[in-house]
Amino acid sequence: MEVRCVIERVEHLAHVRSGGTADASRLEAALVSARQIEGWVQAQVAALVARLSTVESFPEATIASTSKCSIGQANKAKERADTLASTPKLAHALSDGAITAGHVDAVTRGSKKLEPAQQEAFITRVDELVDVAAAATIDQFSKRLDLEIRKIRASDGEDRLTRQKRSTRLSTWTDGDGMWNIRGRFDPVAGIALSARVDNTIQALFARETPEHCPTDPIEKSRFLAAHALMRLIQGGTGSTNTGRVEFVAVIEADAPDQPGPVVSWPIPVELPARVVAELANDADVVGVVVRNGVVLHAPGELNLGRATRLANRAQRRALRCLYRHCAIPSCTVAFDRCKLHHIIWWRHGGRTDLGNLLPVCSRHHGNIHHDGWIVELGANRALTLRLPDGALHNTGPPNRRAA
Repeated sequence: MEVRCVIERVEHLAHVRSGGTADASRLEAALVSARQIEGWVQAQVAALVARLSTVESFPEATIASTSKCSIGQANKAKERADTLASTPKLAHALSDGAITAGHVDAVTRGSKKLEPAQQEAFITRVDELVDVAAAATIDQFSKRLDLEIRKIRASDGEDRLTRQKRSTRLSTWTDGDGMWNIRGRFDPVAGIALSARVDNTIQALFARETPEHCPTDPIEKSRFLAAHALMRLIQGGTGSTNTGRVEFVAVIEADAPDQPGPVVSWPIPVELPARVVAELANDADVVGVVVRNGVVLHAPGELNLGRATRLANRAQRRALRCLYRHCAIPSCTVAFDRCKLHHIIWWRHGGRTDLGNLLPVCSRHHGNIHHDGWIVELGANRALTLRLPDGALHNTGPPNRRAA
């Protein structure tokens, strides 16, 4: 964009700002002008940073000083300049105000996900996606870049699990409240092993007694206990307890649709190579649960406890987890591990703690059932009928892990 065009947009913006009341269309046009001006300015800043990098060994310090920003922000400006230097079409689009600096930063983040040998192919594809960037929000463009990254990785012959292992990351920071935060991304095999260790530790340490300051809200309580369990695992021998072996459950669908025979699936969203299955068999307990059309045909452990206890055991939760990934109430996406096991025939009404009388529901819907007059019934193959107080009726078929 030429300087005179920038001046025209500045004048347009000032005119709308000083014009008092304006309709929505004029305000939208002014916002577009502001975005185009900002894009042009960011392009000039990137060009200056690129020149500065040729005369200074540590340009980030100068950028931070002159821009009155942090070193981290200065480093981001340096990376943005490097990205634009390798993508001339993207740089031209930023200068024209067709895209924003956020679009460029999305390219920088995407490039970091790839190995050096793959980055060149990625940059070439990015320059071919300028029109896509100009028509998309930053989030939409980021998703398109992720698609291109997956294509590049696939063309290199990497299986998905290998790519996920390569993407494992851990970061820490201190927030404004002074709380130390931790965030991690793990491949599914490692993630399930870590999750199992945390769950086992919660059961071993807090089954009878919760630690001080534990919140009462069920979801917040589970997060609180998970944090304390992770701390105990990290502390190792300091008062830790034996958390047992990690358990992986293989769900065997006896009559999978469109399949000639049984289909085995793991609680991992990737196809497991034979070598990984062998490693799991050596390092963890691998159990199989056989299901058919919403019914558990076989699962290890005692699945029918009758009136001996109100609480479901580990074997029952394992079997139900193989049927449900979320709360059983239609359209609810609360994960199974954050759900309560509700007695279809209530315990106080003589209900039994048997697998056929248990249904996973989140704490909110559990409250609706017990206090707001919601009625749930299970039919053949665990088909669910939900009756609401206003007379509305909802029916679902058998639970379908694949659909979930």
